[in-house]
Amino acid sequence: MACQCPLTSLTDKELAKYDIIFRGHIKSLKLNKDRSEALFTVTELYKGLVSQEFTLLFNNEDACKLELRQGDEWIIYANYYQIDNAKLDFCSRSRKFIKNVKEDFFEVTTGVSYDAEIVFLQTKLGLHKPLKENPNKVENRNILPNTNQMILGFVCSLLGMLLFYWLFNRFFK
Repeated sequence: MACQCPLTSLTDKELAKYDIIFRGHIKSLKLNKDRSEALFTVTELYKGLVSQEFTLLFNNEDACKLELRQGDEWIIYANYYQIDNAKLDFCSRSRKFIKNVKEDFFEVTTGVSYDAEIVFLQTKLGLHKPLKENPNKVENRNILPNTNQMILGFVCSLLGMLLFYWLFNRFFK
C-alpha cells in the first residue's frame, strides 16, 4: 500500500488547520511502538503555545511514518492530541530540512522550497516566543481523594444541603 496524502498549497486556510507550527531540531527520540515520542528544541515558533523543548507523539509502527532522526531540523505542523501532547501526522505539512535541494521531494511536489516556506511562515504568522515552562502539566489532575477527604467532602455536602433546606423552608413558606 502506497503512502499518499492529498497535495496542499501553503495558504492561510492551510495554516488554520494546525494548532502548532514551529521550526526545530530533534533533541531525542523514545521509540515505543505506537506511543513513541520525539523531543524537539524549538528554534522558531510561528503558532501555538509550546515550551522551548516540546514533545510530539507519533506511531513508530505505522507503515506511513515520518523518518525522524536525532539532530534533524524540521518544520512541524501538528495538532493537540491531549491537553499537553501533540501528535505528529504523516499527512501534515511537516517537512525535514534537506541540504541538497535536488533531493527535497517535498519541494518537487508542492513547488515551495524549505527556505521559502520559512519566509512565508515568518511573514504570515510572525515569530512568537516559546514558553519558558509549559503550564499545561497534567501530573496531579487525576488523583482520587483518600478516604478522609471523601468523608470530609460528603459531610460538607450534607451540611450544605441541610442549610439550604432549612433556609428555603424558613424564607419561602
